[in-house]
Amino acid sequence: MRAGEDVVVLRAHSADAGALLALQQAAYQSEARLYDDWTLPPLTQTLAEIEAAFATTLFLKAVGNNRIVGSVRAALASGTCHIGRLIVHPDHQGRGIGTQLMACIEQAFPEAERFELFTGDKSMDNIRLYRRLGYRQYRVQDLSAKVRLVFMEKLRLDPYPLTLQ
Repeated sequence: MRAGEDVVVLRAHSADAGALLALQQAAYQSEARLYDDWTLPPLTQTLAEIEAAFATTLFLKAVGNNRIVGSVRAALASGTCHIGRLIVHPDHQGRGIGTQLMACIEQAFPEAERFELFTGDKSMDNIRLYRRLGYRQYRVQDLSAKVRLVFMEKLRLDPYPLTLQ
């Protein structure tokens, strides 16, 4: 896929779990190198765990040229939409796919009063993206001796529904 080619965001289904796991493992290689930690949860998550998550979590996928090139997932609890694992294949980063996925996941939860996510404190590209999208840091938490998580939140401004295919 080249810059300018169309990417469509769709609801993912459990049949996509294998492709999502492969994408997740490819996307998190750079994070593992950055933190020198190959035991990050996205790298140790199993296919069975992803398949089971479909029961309680909405997964979106970005598809370009008939391949999944990005994904994000979220679940709602007590008015908060918990967003996780925004991933874009390394060969497709920097083309707005992450921004598109974030817009779609927020729109998919019109009842959410706030959105919450986290990333590593050394993941400056992620932090810049989330700040650009209106998120602000509200706490930090150590995941391990090597990884500190930055939790960010955003309050809903203009709720509007999105119909996913």
